[in-house]
Amino acid sequence: MKKTLMVAALTGVFATAAHAQSSVTLYGLIDAGITYSSAQKGHATYQATSGTVNGSRFGLRGAEDLGGGLKAIFTLENGFNIDNGNLGQKSRLFGRQAFVGLASDQYGAVTLGRQYDSVVDYLAPLSNTGTQFGGTIAAHPFDNDNLNNSIRFNNTVKYSSVNYAGFKFGGTYSFSNSTEFANNRAYSFGASYNYAGLNVAAGYLQTNNNVNNQQFNAATFSGAQAGDYTFGAGRQRTFGGGVNYTFGPATAGLVYTQTQLSQAIGISPTQSGTTNGVGFNANSARFQNFEGNVRYALTPAISLAGAYTYTRSNFGGGVNPNFHTVALQSDYALSKRTDVYLQGDWQHVSSNDGGVTAFLNGLSSASGRQDQVAVTVGMRHRF
Repeated sequence: MKKTLMVAALTGVFATAAHAQSSVTLYGLIDAGITYSSAQKGHATYQATSGTVNGSRFGLRGAEDLGGGLKAIFTLENGFNIDNGNLGQKSRLFGRQAFVGLASDQYGAVTLGRQYDSVVDYLAPLSNTGTQFGGTIAAHPFDNDNLNNSIRFNNTVKYSSVNYAGFKFGGTYSFSNSTEFANNRAYSFGASYNYAGLNVAAGYLQTNNNVNNQQFNAATFSGAQAGDYTFGAGRQRTFGGGVNYTFGPATAGLVYTQTQLSQAIGISPTQSGTTNGVGFNANSARFQNFEGNVRYALTPAISLAGAYTYTRSNFGGGVNPNFHTVALQSDYALSKRTDVYLQGDWQHVSSNDGGVTAFLNGLSSASGRQDQVAVTVGMRHRF
């Protein structure tokens, strides 16, 4: 009898240990290059660049099996500049992502922490900007729709569904952590559907800020949006949809996004490439982006990609510049973990009564002209 009880007890211990299996993975990506630009403040420049295609990062990702299809998960992801070793995302230790949560095989995942919004999660993969096929320089002007991940959100609760025969959906709510509950909060939702070679997606993002209180410009501020803002505005609404289709080695897609601003002040210096930023001339402003893109696997090692984006904008006061942005990229895989790339980007500003100049995302400064060209040669290594 005693032997039977001992065997039963040991069996229970081993079963518990099996359910409690856990794993932690260290991962990362390093992207370094040399970029030529035709004009920055009116002068041609050469500069070392970090994260031209994908932002350099390293992180820890872990999971613990809790049994019954449930597991605990976490991600801590740091962003950095490979050229000087500085921390990214306003010197945050884990500025790209930092969250913990529970994931169920049946019901999806709930996570808490600093995270991406639903426009980034569902719609952005259909665009070339912000992905391995277009990179950061190809961002829609000023990254007005956040497809290039200029903003991550603090204090965020996120729900992500499981895959229901190709259909996925989710949403986020980012707390202000303030007695002014609605000041500096954000929320989003999105969905995607995949069937054979067809992919469709849509997303919506809204942020709220008291523009009379610019504390959210500092990374130490407690609100949802802190330190890495794109626009100074009381409210930002971004929505859009996209579709792409894969046939053989090629994928072609269309993406539309619109960003509407109210109580609009201007564009941050980081995004506008000027010392004091770019101001708006009215209480509201708007951007509309129309992107067509293509990706083609020439061989298993060589890929080609290109995109054209037409952006209509309204800065108020009769200032309505239109932006034409072209991005081309070729990539050669030296191995599964290392590749080299050549990338070219061009932006032209038309209908420009307000003197807004071209500014390709990620460069040091605006062109000072209506056109700007950037050519980058670089390499990426994953670990």
